[in-house]
Amino acid sequence: MPDRDVEILIDVINFQYAKIITCSAFRCSNGKEAKEKYYGFIKNTFKALRSGEKKWSDIEREDWQFAESDKECAYCGSKTQLAREHIVPKSFLANERCPECDTIQAIHNQVWSCRKCNSGKGTMGLYSFYKKRLEGEKKFYDYIPPLVEKKYLKTVFCCFERCAKCLKKGDMDGDGQMTVLDIDYALKYYGKLQ
Repeated sequence: MPDRDVEILIDVINFQYAKIITCSAFRCSNGKEAKEKYYGFIKNTFKALRSGEKKWSDIEREDWQFAESDKECAYCGSKTQLAREHIVPKSFLANERCPECDTIQAIHNQVWSCRKCNSGKGTMGLYSFYKKRLEGEKKFYDYIPPLVEKKYLKTVFCCFERCAKCLKKGDMDGDGQMTVLDIDYALKYYGKLQ
């Protein structure tokens, strides 16, 4: 579980985003390092995001980072057999508008991916993919590239706020705790559960 104050989906999203902000501010190599050295900063940033005192940057910032980045797989760094990959699977259907939605279909939700990573990810959410990819790593979510995770979190937030209306939902997968995997579960099943 990310933190004892994480109770609903918006909390999980804000906590992960606070960790990314911390990594950027202190030039940490990953979320694990950020939590070990700067947990207080993460916690304060999380609280500021949660209360609305601090705001996220607009997703166009990440779109520009993607457009200006080297053309390589966002997941493994390969420079061959690349295609644009939808971080939030296109199969996510909160409602009938999803197939035409810019949030899901356009650059906001895309990164470069090699054929192997793209087919390996398939219709999985980002966290499920990293859990599988880093099998045995208990805190797999601490090793996701920041650009990918920021685009994912912002896209998910838009989907959950505008259409799925599930930001205030608790444990989605029924395992008794709030984790990043609840985000993926909500993406995959929430539209079908309503």
